[in-house]
Amino acid sequence: MTEDRKERQRDHYRAPDPAEGPLTTDQGVAVDHTDDSLTVGERGPTLMEDFHFREKLTHFDHERIPERVVHARGAGAYGYFEPYESCAEFTRAAFLQDPSVRTPVFVRFSTVQGPRGSADTVRDVRGFATKFYTSEGNYDLVGNNMPVFFIQDGIKFPDFVHALKPEPQNDIPTGASAHDTLWDFVSLQPETMHMMMWLMSDRAIPRSFRMMQGFGVHTFRFVDAQGRGTFVKFHWKPKLGVHSLVWDEAQEAAGRDPDFNRRDLWEAIEAGQYPEYELGVQLIPEEDEFNFDFDLLDATKIVPEEQVPVRPIGHMVLNRNPDNFFAETEQVAFHTGNVVPGIDFTNDPLLQARNFSYLDTQLIRLGGPNFSQLPVNQPVTPARTNHRDGYHQTMLHKGTNYSPNSLGGGCPALAGADGYAFSHYAERVEGHKIRKRSESFKDFYSQAALFWNSMSDWEKRHIVDAFRFELGKVAAVHVRERTVEQLARVNYDLASQVAQGIGVAMPGPGANNHKPQASPALSLENLQGDGSIRTRQIAVLVTDGVDTAQLTQAQEALTAQGAVVEALAPHDGKVVGADGNGYAVDRALPTVASVLYDAVLLPGGPTGTPDLASDSAAMRFVRDAYRHGKPIGALGSGVGVLSTLDPEGLHIASGHGHVCADRGVVTDATTGTASEEFTRAFTEAIAAHRHWDRPRVRC
Repeated sequence: MTEDRKERQRDHYRAPDPAEGPLTTDQGVAVDHTDDSLTVGERGPTLMEDFHFREKLTHFDHERIPERVVHARGAGAYGYFEPYESCAEFTRAAFLQDPSVRTPVFVRFSTVQGPRGSADTVRDVRGFATKFYTSEGNYDLVGNNMPVFFIQDGIKFPDFVHALKPEPQNDIPTGASAHDTLWDFVSLQPETMHMMMWLMSDRAIPRSFRMMQGFGVHTFRFVDAQGRGTFVKFHWKPKLGVHSLVWDEAQEAAGRDPDFNRRDLWEAIEAGQYPEYELGVQLIPEEDEFNFDFDLLDATKIVPEEQVPVRPIGHMVLNRNPDNFFAETEQVAFHTGNVVPGIDFTNDPLLQARNFSYLDTQLIRLGGPNFSQLPVNQPVTPARTNHRDGYHQTMLHKGTNYSPNSLGGGCPALAGADGYAFSHYAERVEGHKIRKRSESFKDFYSQAALFWNSMSDWEKRHIVDAFRFELGKVAAVHVRERTVEQLARVNYDLASQVAQGIGVAMPGPGANNHKPQASPALSLENLQGDGSIRTRQIAVLVTDGVDTAQLTQAQEALTAQGAVVEALAPHDGKVVGADGNGYAVDRALPTVASVLYDAVLLPGGPTGTPDLASDSAAMRFVRDAYRHGKPIGALGSGVGVLSTLDPEGLHIASGHGHVCADRGVVTDATTGTASEEFTRAFTEAIAAHRHWDRPRVRC
C-alpha cells in the first residue's frame, strides 16, 4: 500500500507548531515585540538595524508570485487512486497494475479566463488536473471538464487567450467571455465552433467540482511491456452525476458567494463526504487510427462513446484538504510532459505545444528550475539528477554532477535494460518541413452539430439563451453577424433563434449536410449519477409556530441519506416551535438565497400556516427554486405557502393522507410525522436534480 507515502513526505515539511514556542525570526531568533518598529525616540525615524522589521516587510512584499496566465483561480485536494484490475494488456504503467495499491494524488480544479480574484461561477471551461505520485515518478493528467478545445494547433493559443482575456484598452471584462475580442476571434476561426457549443451549454457553469466530468482532451498513447501502442482518451466521471447551475443562478451566486465551488469542495471533504470519480478510457488499436470520419489527433473532436465505449479502469477519492493554500494549491505545477513508463504522446499539434508551454510557464511563475522540490510537486520516489544550484535550491548535493564520470563511481548510473526506465514509443516519422494544417482537420461543423442534436429541449433553450446573452454584449454588429453565419453552418434553427435575439439578419440556409446523428452520452439528462442525494444542500424554511417534531423527523430522514440540511428563518438564532420549544436556525434568510441550495422543504405547523407567506425573502426563495426547476417539498400547512405561487396546472395535495408528486414538487397536507411515502418521493425528486417540464408560475 502506498496511500500514506505522500502524507509522510509532507510531514517532513510542516512548519513548527506555533503553540510550542515563541515567535522567532527566519534565523530562529526569539522575538519579544512585533507591533512597533525600532526608532530613535518615540517619534523619530526607523533604524536600518531593525532586522525584524526589515525581514517582516520583505516577506510581505514578496508573498505574491505571478498568477497563472490561465487557470489562475483554483481549488485543490489530496486523495488516492485505485485501479479495478491490472491494465497490463495495454499499458505497463505501474500504478495501473495492482488493485491493492493506492496511488496518492493531488487534484486542482480551476476556471480558465479570470484572475485569482474572479468568481467561481462564471461561464468558463473548468480545469481538472490530476497529479499521480506513482512508484515510477509523477504522472500529470492535465485536463478540462470538456472533452474538446477551441483550437487545433498550439501556435494559436496566444491568439486565443489574448482574445479571451479582458480587452487591452480597459481590462474589461473580468472572468467573462461575453465581449467583442473573443467573438471576433471565434467568428474568424471556425475550428472553435464545436468548443463554443460546449461553452454555451450548462457544462460551463457546473453545480460543483464534485459533479463535473473531466477529460484528457487529447488522444494519448498507452504502451505495453512489449512496446505495442494503443491510442487512449481519458474520462473522469463523478459518482454523484454531472449537474450544473443555470445562468440566472450562476450570476446571483457570484454575488452571494463568489467562492461557491471552492467552498463546496472544501466543506464536503471536511464533512467526510469525499468526492469520488471513476477513471475510464476509450481504447483504439493503432490499426484503427484512420477508421473515423475525423482525425484522432484533432483536439476539437471527440470519439463518440457509441463508436468506442468508455471502459472503467479505476476510481479516485479526494479525502484531504490542503494544509496551506499557497504552498500547495497555488504552487502545484502540472505539466503534460510529466509521464511515466507506459504512457506516451501522440502527434496532436496542440498537445505538442502544451508539452513545451507548461514547463516554460512554471519556470517564470515559480521563479526558477527547482519548483519540483516544493513539497506538493515532489515525487514520492527519489529524484537523482545532476541538476544543481539555481533559485530556491533546497537540496544539499555532494559529489560529481556530470555524466559519465569515474570520480563519483559512475553515479547516478543509468537504468538498466530491465524495462524500468521510460522508453519513448518507437514511431516512424518522415516528411518535409512545412507549415500546413492536415486536410483531415478541416471539418469544423459536423461535431458541433452532433452536440446540438444530442441535447434535450431544455438544454437547447439554455444554449440559445447563452448565445443571445454573450453576443448581446458584443458591440460590433459585424461580429454578431459573422458569428450567426458560422452557427448557420452548425444548425439553421439554432442560428435563426440566436439572430432573432440579438437583432441581426438571418443569413441564407447554412451550407451544411450534417447527418442527423446524436450521442446520448453528451446530454446532462443521461448523466444523473448513482441516484443518491449525498451532499445535496437542502434548505428548510422555518418560522415561529413550526411543527418541530415533523421538521426533526424529515431532517433526520434526509440527513441519513447523506444530504446536508439547513434550517433558514427570517432571523438568526432560534424560532419558537408549536410545542413552545426553541429550534436553532442555521442561517438567516437575508444572508442566503435559493441559488446556494439544491432543494427546499416547507414544513407546516399544527395550528395553521407558519408566517412565511408574508415574508418577502422566503417567498422569493421559494419562487426562485421553482422557476429554476429545483425540487420542492411541502408538508401540512406548508402546502399553503406553496399554493400562494399559484403554479398553473401543477397538482398539489389538498387532502390528508395523500402524497402528491408532480414534476419535482412533492406535497402532503397531512399534519404530524412525514410519511415514508413523502420522504421517498422527495428523495427521488432531489436525486433527479432538476425538473424542467413543470408549468410556469402565474405572475
